[in-house]
Amino acid sequence: MTIKYSIMALCATLWFAFSPVAMADDGPKAVVESTVNGIIDVLKARQDPKALSEDDRAAISNAVADKFDYRKMARGSIGRSWRDLSESDKIAFSAAFRELLERSYGNRLDSYSDQTIRYADTQFKKKKALVKSWVVDGNKEIPVFYRLYQSTMGWRVFDIKIEGVSLVGTYRKQFKSALKKNGFKVLLGDIKAKVQKMKDKDAA
Repeated sequence: MTIKYSIMALCATLWFAFSPVAMADDGPKAVVESTVNGIIDVLKARQDPKALSEDDRAAISNAVADKFDYRKMARGSIGRSWRDLSESDKIAFSAAFRELLERSYGNRLDSYSDQTIRYADTQFKKKKALVKSWVVDGNKEIPVFYRLYQSTMGWRVFDIKIEGVSLVGTYRKQFKSALKKNGFKVLLGDIKAKVQKMKDKDAA
């Protein structure tokens, strides 16, 4: 895996934790910074510097619940098809999509090696915000932009852009053809199967 794509995977996964500071100051930039710091703390404390244990994964997954809107991301990943789903299907897809994200990007956290992150001031547009950051690795800087919206629970992330590429948009492109060819049920089954395959591989 190249340094560039390892850092990109790390950037996307940096949202999978938060610290008490985010609860004290709920501005979007503070939420991003404290969340990033929280996941870095998990990475530094892990026993195996090259892998995440299931305990690490569980701690990260439980911590992110308030700051990452998986349902909104899941809805964005399949676009208009969301409107045709029953509520039970929406719940099932959101859960599967969350597992896919956590497992896919969590498996790449072994790339972390004390990179630093710098931030710009938050840009606001009504009830949405854009927090720009750059992952600094030597003389390289990877732009990572977080898109948040203000919910009743505070500021929550609904997309991440890495070098101008939307995480949700990337999945939407992948899922579009699958939905058209085989329909929702098959797509959901494929996602669950992929997650299970990754779990089995991690456990081996």
